[in-house]
Amino acid sequence: MTRSYTEARVFITGIGIISPLGQGFYKTRDSIINKARGIKPITLFEIPHDAPLPVGEINEPLNINNVPRTHALALIAAQEAIKDSQDAPDAIVLGVSTGGMPVSEMLLKEENKESELYRYHSTGSVAEYIASHTGCRGPVITISTACSSGTVALKIAFELIRCGIAKQVLAGGADALCRLTYYGFNSLQLLDPTGAHPLDKDRRGMSVAEGSAMFLLTASEHAPKNAFAELLGAGLSCDAYHPASPHPDGAGALKAMQNAIQDARISLSDIDYINLHGTGTKDNDLSEAKALHSLFGEDIPPVSSTKGAFGHSLAAAGAIESVVSAISITENIIPANIGCENPDPDLKLKPVLQQKKAEVNTVLSNSFGFGGNNACLVISSPKNIANEITPRKPCKLAILGSACITGAGNTYDTIESLITGKECRGVLDLATVSGNLSLKDVRRLKRLPRITLSLSQNACDSSGSSEGPSSIFFGTGWGALSETSDFLSKLFESGEQFTSPTDFIGSVHNAPAGQAAIRFNSTGANITTTGGNYSFEQALLCASLISHNNDDPLMVIGADEHHEKLSGIFDPSVDAVKFAADGGGALLLKPTDRKSGLTISTEFFEYSNNNENIINSLVKSLGGAERINDIIGAIFLGMPRSEKKITEIQYNQFLSITGFKDPIIDYREYLGEFATSSAVASVVAIQFIQRGEIPMHLCKNKTLRLGNKGILILGLGNFVTAIKVLK
Repeated sequence: MTRSYTEARVFITGIGIISPLGQGFYKTRDSIINKARGIKPITLFEIPHDAPLPVGEINEPLNINNVPRTHALALIAAQEAIKDSQDAPDAIVLGVSTGGMPVSEMLLKEENKESELYRYHSTGSVAEYIASHTGCRGPVITISTACSSGTVALKIAFELIRCGIAKQVLAGGADALCRLTYYGFNSLQLLDPTGAHPLDKDRRGMSVAEGSAMFLLTASEHAPKNAFAELLGAGLSCDAYHPASPHPDGAGALKAMQNAIQDARISLSDIDYINLHGTGTKDNDLSEAKALHSLFGEDIPPVSSTKGAFGHSLAAAGAIESVVSAISITENIIPANIGCENPDPDLKLKPVLQQKKAEVNTVLSNSFGFGGNNACLVISSPKNIANEITPRKPCKLAILGSACITGAGNTYDTIESLITGKECRGVLDLATVSGNLSLKDVRRLKRLPRITLSLSQNACDSSGSSEGPSSIFFGTGWGALSETSDFLSKLFESGEQFTSPTDFIGSVHNAPAGQAAIRFNSTGANITTTGGNYSFEQALLCASLISHNNDDPLMVIGADEHHEKLSGIFDPSVDAVKFAADGGGALLLKPTDRKSGLTISTEFFEYSNNNENIINSLVKSLGGAERINDIIGAIFLGMPRSEKKITEIQYNQFLSITGFKDPIIDYREYLGEFATSSAVASVVAIQFIQRGEIPMHLCKNKTLRLGNKGILILGLGNFVTAIKVLK
């Protein structure tokens, strides 16, 4: 990744949106001004029992083009956001929770096992689809932190620019209505049968919705003429309290708002309007209100929630509400709190009930999600005078502890198997996976959260320190397959009448990371990334971007579970080898400025589509062929079997350019085909560097002495990535 550290500001120079209030920035603006309400009974799919509940459904015709609804919505918003740009975005960061579920759930209902039909199932496929249509060749990152995903995506995009990795980033969120979310939220009794009424004393819940909003973020020292607004800062936190309920006192929401304001370098008095998360559920509205009172005291700026107009579009909600924030600034209006007629006196807030004109220079926009994932943005008028800006760099991460789980067992068992030439591929039984956890720890938890908790505990234990992580970064290619399968199976077997609320809560991709946060009371950033075979690499990159101003320990985890029914049809690499394997790796890390000591860093991450010179770019980013041969003693090579044709071409190009003669080890051959096997490869690399050698079974029957050299974990295929572990 090319880096040029600048003091550029980050401006919003393009906006695209499609929502229940219409398509396009200006139509959305007019709908807000006219106090439109886009909530009505669902028609997208038939509801066999009871009356259809009101939702935020998009009724405009979509040009689907054989892709799921989420992908179509995202593309519409993306094309509008970049329509005036002459260049492809340098990176894409997208918040998504449903992915291709609108199509996949119907295929599963029909018991269709044709894997090609599921090619757009993965949550990460939405961002890849947008990258292929926009010509992006740089990092493509998918954030899945439930209802805060779109806002977290904007934070990551913000940091990509501030760290000099990109100059233009397309970022936002997208989600489509599907049975999983409609019936899931209904099973939690969180849907208001009359439509959402945020902050109203008679509110009974939210209205699930769909939509997409995208922003083109541009680095510039001065406000461009086409700038809608400026992104001043962003803050993240985690409640570390409960898988689905917010902290009752709003502690996490308060911390996220404080972090955003501090990041933006403004004072509380600078905020002219707060766009609330305001879902309309009893607990969420009360928790957010308490956080506001704790932060502002009696001087709370004007507030409103717009979810009574749009509904709650989950991963897209924060991005859509950032569009509302930009409209508030460009039009100097404070949007009305649609749906609220009698403000709840217990909230002690005065929501804006009738839209009003006011000078709006700075907006605070809040987003909070399942697992206590909190994210806040500060958006400002581009005419404002810039605050002092400090150049940033992605931080180097020192390795404090590490752990892995494979078919061979835990870290010790895995390394011993590799030393003795035994098989590591496979699937451990559930009891062995969570053998280091108590029955209380794993109550109601299925396979993926158990793997994640076990890994995180072992990584902390291996550090020899009692200090746990403050932040957690979790990469998973496919999320919790057991919970997703069990939820949908029960739904379809009952004729769409009965569901499991526990399985719904556990089915969201960030649920395992939320469990880990609760275990360690990790109240810092809690980010889940999901990008197929390169989900762990995304998580590690996000950790290096976010942790630059914090020297607390952090955890980076990559894990996936094998599911007998779903893995083969979702993951084409699993289907190609017909061999079950799963597991993961976890690293306890700490930001460091030291030039010595065991460290790990993401050195390269680019999309290979239409990127013919990607291997040349890789070698250049690693310092050139001579540098690679000087500091790297071995390469752990990731070549997903479903991408064999392209990986072989890339591999031969790499050898031709670098002339690398030391061992190159195809780690999937030993660890198995699962999305986050690179997390295990990273742990194995750390263990071998600490031992000072790589066993002969992996090096053509000759033990490799590493000396002072490190190991490169190289990923090839649709994405090319490089992780460097050095001593």
